[in-house]
Amino acid sequence: MSTQNLPKLIVILGPTASGKTKLSIRLAKKLNGEIISADSRQIYKEMDIGTAKPSRKEIKKIPHHLIDIVWPDQEFNVAIYKKMAIKAIKNIQKRKKLPLLVGGTGLYIQAIVDNIEFPEIPPQAKLRKKLEKKTKKELFKTYKKLDPEGAEIIDKENKRRLIRAIEVCEVTGKSFWKQRKKGKPFFDILKIGIKLPKTELKKRVEKRVEKMFKLGLEKEVKNLVKKYGRGLPSLQAIGYQEWFSFAKASEDKKRRTFFSLTKNEKEEVKKLISCHTIQFAKRQMTWFKKHPAPEQVRCGASKRIHWVRNYRKAEKLIKKFLRK
Repeated sequence: MSTQNLPKLIVILGPTASGKTKLSIRLAKKLNGEIISADSRQIYKEMDIGTAKPSRKEIKKIPHHLIDIVWPDQEFNVAIYKKMAIKAIKNIQKRKKLPLLVGGTGLYIQAIVDNIEFPEIPPQAKLRKKLEKKTKKELFKTYKKLDPEGAEIIDKENKRRLIRAIEVCEVTGKSFWKQRKKGKPFFDILKIGIKLPKTELKKRVEKRVEKMFKLGLEKEVKNLVKKYGRGLPSLQAIGYQEWFSFAKASEDKKRRTFFSLTKNEKEEVKKLISCHTIQFAKRQMTWFKKHPAPEQVRCGASKRIHWVRNYRKAEKLIKKFLRK
């Protein structure tokens, strides 16, 4: 299906710490654009340092949307994100500006690009309470039995997503993955991916984690624990969960107290965050390689990811896309 007559949307994607924020701000400034975040962690208020949100200075340069939209203890899912993102994109287009969808959450990006329609199943409180007690490994094993096809693609390290997928399967008795349907496209899309050598990405991750500690990540985590306790799914994100590795197993996760760590333990937390971030970046790249599928690529260039390593290449691709 041709999308050439549809409003244009630029997607900037890539693994964490690859330079998406810097590149997208520069592009938005040059091309009269605004940024819509596609990051499942930056949606949360009060979680600033650990999620590597753009700075106030960066946001002041270019308007950003869908950052700081819910509290850490609020319910949120990809279906809600999709509705909000499409509304934001259309509003930007109405103002004759160029929308740039920027992030590394593959499912969020796919929801917009492919106009995915998700099953509308309300949260099941009793089932969720039961599933929350299980480990990610146990949850993945359960989901794999219910939905083998979906298990090949889902992020098995994302506890919240595993619980939601199991929840939908249990309620409907059908595969979560097969219930997702593609609607007619809303936009003519150009997807640009940032790809860096593994050694360079590793250096960037380690540098970012050092910066997080200097900016006061420990204090941010302490404040969040004091306000919400340690049991929130949002606080199982990388950058936060590692601090709880040194808590006593017997401690109640609802306790709103933070434990003191030694200097050596803090260094261990730093190493864990770096390690988990690098592992996460690998999983992101695996997702992007699987999406789109080969048959989608054959349908047209708009489905393909154009991988770049610098601003000049990205700008050239976008200008050519806008002229067509």
